[in-house]
Amino acid sequence: MSQIMTVTYYHHSGFSVASDDVLLVFDYWLGQKRELSENLRITPDYLAQFKEVYVFISHDHVDHFDDVVFSWEQYAPVTYIVADDMPTHIQGRRMGPGGKLTLSDRVNVRAFGSTDAGVSYLVQMDGRCFFHAGDLNFWHWREVSTAREIEIADEDFRKEIAPIPTDEIDLAFFPVDPRMGMHFDAGANYFMLSCKPRLLIPMHFWDRADIIVEFARRSRSRETEIIPMTTQGQSIRLAFDEDGFMTIHMMPLPTVPKAPEAAAAVVSLDGYEGKDPFSETDLPVDMAEGTGE
Repeated sequence: MSQIMTVTYYHHSGFSVASDDVLLVFDYWLGQKRELSENLRITPDYLAQFKEVYVFISHDHVDHFDDVVFSWEQYAPVTYIVADDMPTHIQGRRMGPGGKLTLSDRVNVRAFGSTDAGVSYLVQMDGRCFFHAGDLNFWHWREVSTAREIEIADEDFRKEIAPIPTDEIDLAFFPVDPRMGMHFDAGANYFMLSCKPRLLIPMHFWDRADIIVEFARRSRSRETEIIPMTTQGQSIRLAFDEDGFMTIHMMPLPTVPKAPEAAAAVVSLDGYEGKDPFSETDLPVDMAEGTGE
């Protein structure tokens, strides 16, 4: 009998993994302008379906941490797992690099380091292994960093990757950030070569869907499949058979309410002498007739 797990992308680096009545949530964030559509958010009704909910917060950067998650306790039994360098008022079970927690008879977690704030998480649920990198990445800016700064960043990144297990990870969520320029995928490629996850889903791509689609096309290999999840609320299902073979099922894309179209701008040509200068334009404006003589 196959084992089914559902992976859902929300926004930026936010994902969930559901297995029967257990839910893992990673770095949930509604967006700087709350742009995650309400019908695609984690809702009270959805939470109520689960007997165990584990919310992982890798660090306190605004794009990885939304305090809306602390309102979920009234709808489901939620356990929060947070990095040990987060502010002391943030509630949750704290983990630093090298830490281990047994959360239930179905879920346990190990924390690894980061090249930025916080930690990365390796979570085992029902015998399957999921890695969320948080802000662990080979952060460098080739256009502005010195050669020595890039060398140090490379050394730091390799040091943090080294302890992560090889050939154990079924699914990894890893940053692919276009702000770094032409080598935006260097960290993800090194991680795949070193740790060999079976499936990698890129994250932290700042709504540049084209970037991660191209990354997936170029970097997938026999060891690692790459699925670019570019639409908020998008889900995939992972089916594991008795031998551990994984099949990926793409789910229909969610329906997102369309924003009302803005009314065409009306530009008055009052006082303009001569031929209408926009008479042959294809700009989406409705030109009012001028009254100039």
